[in-house]
Amino acid sequence: MKKIFLLLTMTALFFSALADEGMWIPMLLGRNEADMQKAGMRITAKDIYDINNACLKDAILLFNQGCTGEYVSDEGLFLTNHHCGYSYITSHSTVEHDYLTNGFWAMSRSEELPCPGLTATRLVRMEDVTTQVLEGISPDATESERNAIIERNIAKITSNAVKGTHYKAIIKPFYYGNQYFMYVNEVFTDVRLVGAPPSNIGKFGGDTDNWMWPRHTGDFSMFRVYADKDNKPANYSPNNKPYKPLKFLEISLDGIKEGDFTFVFGYPGTTQRYVTSDAVELQANIENPIRINLRTIRLKHYNNAMNQSPAQRLKYASRVASIANGWKKWQGETLGINRLKGVEKKRDFEQRYQSWANDKPQYYNVLSQLREAYKKITPIEVELVYFQEAVRASDFMNRTQMFLSLANLDDDVSIVAAVNKLKNATTNYFKDFDQHTVVDRAIFIETYLYMWQAGYAPYLADKSASKAAVEKKLADIYDKSVLNNERKLMDLLNKYTAKSSKKLKSDPALKLYSDAYARAYDAQKITTYRSAMADIQRLMRTYVKGMMEMQPDVNFFPDANLTLRVAYGHVEGFRPRDGVYYKPYSTLQGIMEKENPDIYDYVVEPKLKELYAFRDYGQYGTTTTISDTIITEMNGDQIIQYKNHTVKDMPVGFIATNHTTGGNSGSPVLNADGRLIGLNFDRCWEGTMSDLLFDPDYCRNICLDIRYCLFIIDKFAGAKHLVDEMTLVKNSAE
Repeated sequence: MKKIFLLLTMTALFFSALADEGMWIPMLLGRNEADMQKAGMRITAKDIYDINNACLKDAILLFNQGCTGEYVSDEGLFLTNHHCGYSYITSHSTVEHDYLTNGFWAMSRSEELPCPGLTATRLVRMEDVTTQVLEGISPDATESERNAIIERNIAKITSNAVKGTHYKAIIKPFYYGNQYFMYVNEVFTDVRLVGAPPSNIGKFGGDTDNWMWPRHTGDFSMFRVYADKDNKPANYSPNNKPYKPLKFLEISLDGIKEGDFTFVFGYPGTTQRYVTSDAVELQANIENPIRINLRTIRLKHYNNAMNQSPAQRLKYASRVASIANGWKKWQGETLGINRLKGVEKKRDFEQRYQSWANDKPQYYNVLSQLREAYKKITPIEVELVYFQEAVRASDFMNRTQMFLSLANLDDDVSIVAAVNKLKNATTNYFKDFDQHTVVDRAIFIETYLYMWQAGYAPYLADKSASKAAVEKKLADIYDKSVLNNERKLMDLLNKYTAKSSKKLKSDPALKLYSDAYARAYDAQKITTYRSAMADIQRLMRTYVKGMMEMQPDVNFFPDANLTLRVAYGHVEGFRPRDGVYYKPYSTLQGIMEKENPDIYDYVVEPKLKELYAFRDYGQYGTTTTISDTIITEMNGDQIIQYKNHTVKDMPVGFIATNHTTGGNSGSPVLNADGRLIGLNFDRCWEGTMSDLLFDPDYCRNICLDIRYCLFIIDKFAGAKHLVDEMTLVKNSAE
């Protein structure tokens, strides 16, 4: 009986864990409602998405084109991650007013900073338009014919959907084109920066802690949407008013405990849950190692430069954050896939699929055809990765590409426009060339050398050449190129005509770039690549359709595609390796334990240390009474013993089993009552393979505890007026 009970318990845990995988379409959430409520949710699917009434989806917004935000007041105030708002914080920063380093807080509406180009998008409604999109496609249509018909149908459907409104519509494919949904959106363009903590809070732990748990990062920033007098989207104007959202999120101060139900509501970017073993092998064990090694080179040189001065740190901060994010994620992804034996598991499933498909003409050869297509693209994909990560690693080569475009122009109007643009770019580039060239030159030489040693730059030198000789050749190209001589380059641009192209093309930098481009983007290779990729898209449509027929009782979720989704799970720790257990929460104490004034990522703000010393946490901290334990402390020369005592903590972060990916950054993490308890901002490194394979034992999303966010705004920044805009709820129903 004990064995039977253990088996049943393990089975129940297995299926409970599997339920945490998935990024579900809000409109179809009724299918998950019973499961979500069984897991602990106390609201309904209609509370989350309802086309006829204001609901939680009206409080969620797409922040620009890659993050999520959520309204927290009825005056357009919203939260997202610090790393999502990073470029806008940086754009307003100067050495004199360094908001990135020191933080920024608008103490009045007039101090809120416009962010040109930033958009905030609200989903008005979504609709299944599969039938309309696929109308007129015959069974024997070629892929190009099919795509042309779909494109025409989509243009017609979206145009009719928004006619006479200020809305915008897009249609996206799901399940590799087996289904299509239309999204009607309201896009706001007057978005202003309201607040951001200093980097020592908003990016505490930096790239060292990125993707890792435990985390102690106050990863949030605040913006406000403005609208016209009719509460509709409008371009920036001082006459605009704060937007009145249909719904904003109430904020729970109850906190979290292990086992609590949570759900994430946001815009996950891209997953590849249903790809074959060949795709997983290509990404995890072929592409990722190349990308990781080449980015390691770039990060080494940028980080060395950033340690030289505050100005250098500000110059390269955003660039390093962008490069390091993928660099560390790919390491965890490959580790996780290989630990899970992901390729082998995919192959096991493919064998079962093939057995099922053998008597089904539509499906029986789809896997073999997919394998052949991946054989074709793999060597070409590797060439392209080297081009992206090595050839395009340096500013030198990226500038070379722009000048090569100029050299290929032959009409006067286009030449004049290009020359004027390049003159401005050149003037700006040479403002700090002497400092930057040390970094850029080193990156150019080392990344190109790595590519040559790997056998992917034969045009650079013969295999028999020595490393020193190739290194010298690369240094000569950099040093002798006209692109790195401001006087000569400006002289060339000032006199440039169509006849100058021959001289420009003779520059060693343009010759090197041309050779690299010709190898990576060889016409025959690209034709083969595009044909094979089209085959993969077509075959995956059939493969996924077959999966659904093979497993009719499975509730399949579509891959993420930057559309609004719900993922749900529980607050839960995990065991990353033998003998180690990670608790599901972190506190301010951990920040103090990590403090190191000699390491930029671990510098702690003096005001934060002061608040910690006095345990001045306001209503946002926790108080725990510990009884039946004798505590002994030294007070000078005296030994003091006492029994009952209280411990004050300031929660900082927590982890849960929600299935998230890029794009979910800034997404609200909600409790069983649909109240805000945190902001999603990362995943645990051990589970970053979740874009391809989900492991319930390791996959955890990392969240900023909303109480730490409020504590920083109120007690640290003294911006309580922003908290006063929000609706805080304590002691909600159990």
